Formats: sequence, C-alpha cells, structure tokens
Amino acid sequence: MRIGVPKEIKNHEYRVGLVPGSVRELTDRGHEVVVETGAGLGAGLSDADYEAVGAKILPNAEAVFSSAEMIVKVKEPLAVERARLSKGQVLFTYLHLAPDPEQTEDLVKSGATCIAYETVTSPIGTLPLLTPMSEVAGRMAPQVGAACLEKERGGRGVLLGGVPGVPAAEVLVLGGGVAGTNATLIAVGMGANVTVVDRNLEALRRIAAQFGNAVRTVYSTRDAIEHHAPYADLVIGTVLVPGAAAPKLVSAEIVRKMKPGAAIVDVAIDQGGCCETSRPTSHSEPTYVVDDVVHYCVTNMPGAVARTSTFALNNATLPFALALADKGWKKALADDAHLRAGLNVHEGKVTHEAVASALGLPFTAPETFLGL
Repeated sequence: MRIGVPKEIKNHEYRVGLVPGSVRELTDRGHEVVVETGAGLGAGLSDADYEAVGAKILPNAEAVFSSAEMIVKVKEPLAVERARLSKGQVLFTYLHLAPDPEQTEDLVKSGATCIAYETVTSPIGTLPLLTPMSEVAGRMAPQVGAACLEKERGGRGVLLGGVPGVPAAEVLVLGGGVAGTNATLIAVGMGANVTVVDRNLEALRRIAAQFGNAVRTVYSTRDAIEHHAPYADLVIGTVLVPGAAAPKLVSAEIVRKMKPGAAIVDVAIDQGGCCETSRPTSHSEPTYVVDDVVHYCVTNMPGAVARTSTFALNNATLPFALALADKGWKKALADDAHLRAGLNVHEGKVTHEAVASALGLPFTAPETFLGL
C-alpha cells in the first residue's frame, strides 16, 4: 500500500501523522510511504530523517493526496484537504464529526473511507487512540488555566498554588476519565485545591484511591455543578461521550454566577464543548471572555507540545496503521471489531451511530459493507 503523510495545516498544528520510526515499520513490510516536504519540522523531524527510513518526499499536499491509497494525519481535514479526497481512499486521523456537520457532509461527498482515531475502541472498553492526546491535553489544562488566571490575561490575578498565608485556587474538574485524571494530577502538583465531579462511581473511587485527601470527589448532578462551579477559580471540562457531542454540563447561567476573572478550560471542545458558552478557538487567539469569565477552548491543545504529542500518538496508532496497510481496510475492519468502531464514513454513508444521531443523519452499520 502507498501511505501518504501531508503536512498539518490547522492553525498552529505542529504534529505529524507518522514519525520516522513508524515509517520504517511500514517500509520494512514492503509498503511505500510518501511525506510532504516539511511535514515533520514542527515536531523536530527533518525530510532527511524520513528519507533515511525509506520514505519519499513530495513537494506539496496535492502530490501526497493524489498518489496515496491511505492518508495518515493528526487533525481533521480542513476544507481544502477534504476536496482532495477521493472514492476508494482511506483517511486515518482524528475527525470529531459530531459537532461538525460541514466536515461530515464533505467526507460523505468524497466517497472516501474515513476512520477516526477517537472512536477506535479496545477490549477493555477504552479509547486507545484518544488516550495519549487526552493525557497531554489533561496535563496541559492546569498550565493554561493558571495562565488564564493571570490579571493581564483577564483573570482574577490568582496563583494556582497560592503561597504561605494565602489560599490556593479552587479547581473544579468535570470528568474523571483520562483527561480529568491527568488534569487532577498536575493541578494537585501545582498546589491547587481540587474537586473532581463524575457520575461514574468507579472513576471517583479510582481518583480517591490515587490522590487520597488531596482531592475531593463529588457525584455529578446538576445541583452539584451549580453548587461547585461558582466557587471555582478554574473549571476544567473533560467530559466525553465517544463519538457524540459533549453534554453541556455548565450552563450560561452558571457561567454568569462564576467569580469575575475565573477561567474555564474546555478540553471537550473537539466534541463541541461541555459549557454552553464555549466555542472553538485557536492557538493564535486561544481565549475570549464571557460574563467576565475567561474561556480557553483551543481545539488542538496537544499541538502546542508537538514533539511529545506526535510520539505519544504514534505509539498508539502504529499497530492499527500497520493492520490497515498489511490487510487493506476491509479485511482489517472485518478482523478487528475495535478498529471497526473507528469507521465513521464510508462511500457516502455515515457508519458511526453516535455521529449519525448527533447530526440527524441516517446510520449504516459498518457490517453492511463487510459481509458480517
């Protein structure tokens, strides 16, 4: 198979779909890999690094898209990239379609087979290709939240960890999954007072066991969020429903009741965000203010730490990329129900039930195409 790796073009996105080590695994198995010139520079990877492991460097994205049977990316394709997709081509990347009808429409029209990292599952019910970026975004959230609380950024002028004689900031983490746990880890390490809200009792037990009395755990109800959010200096939203739009846990009314200069970091913004007042932002303009509350809603947070993120992502995606290349998409999906869960669009059909439901579109089960 010929695999193409274009340069990411989303605002301040420096990650790359394949690192040279992953390319070597593919070329050693007889596959061809074509890489757009400069695709890896943001992660500190040169064209020469790719050529050394057998990749061919192409001059532009058009050349990559037009020649590759499978495109491996990081972020969802932008409009100009979607226009380059064709029927029979495989796209393997993050998609986050539920809050994005435009992208979904374009992918349906393209006829391509689109497999989304974020809905691939594992035998234990986790999301293995989302996990590494959730870890990164979770760990980044208290850092960027601390910056948002600085006065010059519009914040309250509060130091997250406080100092002797002055209380630490109150941090409310919505969701006790991978991102929420990692956010809690860093916020506790920075000295903040942390409360984690979740409706999964096992998640709350795990967090209580991991952090002990350093963290308060609260069962998630509307009353609980309405009670705790107004006291928080920083709210970190990490809730996730696989493939579906994130639930709006923080209403506009709650935001109005928050402290002036408080901050919200909505890690769930890729799936539409868990606050009513959230809207996607970029690394160029990461924040905006609503009712005196600073909102940070960057849709590609891990892109800011591109080298760490790229290698972490490749560690997770490589086995699936190898399966798709070795077997072809049809056999790979037929053989692996967990990879099959990643199929979101195929030849004009929406093939993930949560995506179809979120967008009000017809759903076609992947098994229909696979003869299962």
